[in-house]
Amino acid sequence: MRMSSTIRTGRTVKRTTRAAATLAVAALALSLTACGGDDDNGGGDNGDKGGGTKAPASSVTLPKLDGESLEVAAVWTGTEQENFKKVLAEFEKRTGAKVTFVPAQDPIINFLGSKIAGGAPPDVAMLPQPGAIKQAVDKGWAKPLGAEATKELGENYSQGWQDIGKVDGKQYGVYYKAANKSLIWYNAQVFENAGASEPKTWDELLNTAQMVYDSGVTPFSVGGADGWTLTDWFENVYLSQAGPEKYDQLAKHEIKWTDPSVKQALTTLAEIWGKKDFVAGGASGALQTEFPASVTQTFTGGDQPKAGMVYEGDFVQVNIGETKAKVGTDAKVFPFPAVGDTAPVVSGGDAAVVFKDSKAAQALAIWLASPDAAAIQAKLGGFLSPNKSVDASVYPNEVQKKIAEALVAAGDDFRFDMSDQAPQAFGGTPGKGEWKTLQDFLKNPKDVAGAQAKLEADAAAAYGG
Repeated sequence: MRMSSTIRTGRTVKRTTRAAATLAVAALALSLTACGGDDDNGGGDNGDKGGGTKAPASSVTLPKLDGESLEVAAVWTGTEQENFKKVLAEFEKRTGAKVTFVPAQDPIINFLGSKIAGGAPPDVAMLPQPGAIKQAVDKGWAKPLGAEATKELGENYSQGWQDIGKVDGKQYGVYYKAANKSLIWYNAQVFENAGASEPKTWDELLNTAQMVYDSGVTPFSVGGADGWTLTDWFENVYLSQAGPEKYDQLAKHEIKWTDPSVKQALTTLAEIWGKKDFVAGGASGALQTEFPASVTQTFTGGDQPKAGMVYEGDFVQVNIGETKAKVGTDAKVFPFPAVGDTAPVVSGGDAAVVFKDSKAAQALAIWLASPDAAAIQAKLGGFLSPNKSVDASVYPNEVQKKIAEALVAAGDDFRFDMSDQAPQAFGGTPGKGEWKTLQDFLKNPKDVAGAQAKLEADAAAAYGG
């Protein structure tokens, strides 16, 4: 999830009603509309790194760990990695421990397996999938959280966010980072030139795309080189169109990928993916475009960017920050439109999991469950915390602040990324499983039945039948 999620078990978060999901989307839509004109993309002035007035340095108690050393593994790179290192640096300052960041590769379970086989597991790893947590527990690698870390988690997180870090009733994961993965970002100048407005339904999205195309700009940028972006597209369409009950069943492979509901979702996706003039570079271009470039090419090029819109989560702001565009002014956002009765609310996240049980590792889990830690990275942008004790004023701009408030306000009323709930071999491995099949489908969106058959074959193998 870097949000690569960037982001497997049969476990689901608390069931949500359509009405509750509707309220959450409505709150988000109102929030984004209210903050559309704010162009403050700088850091906040909320006091010390501990997170401002509501998260003082003494809000979490940590032991003295002078002379102790820790390794933390994660797949994060670039700005995301550097910002997380600042959180680790504050932990070092408060405890006296030395923390080393270990860059991991996808799939992280394979990376961890190699480290463990070599007798050198990290003390803590950031796992971007609930399924990866379960696999780590099943293999005997992961260690349960101690009483103090569990207590800190319980004070700061809704039950739903606690539950997705549990395996067989025991708490293993601290969901330090979250993502709202039901957002479409757009180039405000392109929309203005096209006379387009923010769509609320799928049909309106198609009409908006046509208006953008008619104005001389390709409507969508798709980062198809990274298969996880395509799973996110599918999940939003499927959740809205098929509904939460079907979503839960497909996530657990209780229904097959050959189900008519999957056919309907793929057919709907093809209304965009199958129209080469709607995707920057066509299918071949999209399959060569990695996620970061899919964002930056939407917000560079003046009046003629390579695309007018890009779908992905709140973390898109990190990549927008690499351009001259200002979030809230040049780069705006709307909730993923309703394909069926209700607009989707899909989330993802990264959880801290202990692999070497020690006082220092448990202390780091306590730290990452605290509002102090989250507030440090929240101030830096491109980060969303499910920690309800974080003061929303620490977020660096109004767009991010409102997205964060909407996530916390939703409580347990969300659905976790479906591919992240699947075994990693199916839902989280480059070049394999769902990632690869959806890349093939982007290349040939007429072959709905073929895509379904391949998805089902791979899912059956990964889920064990």
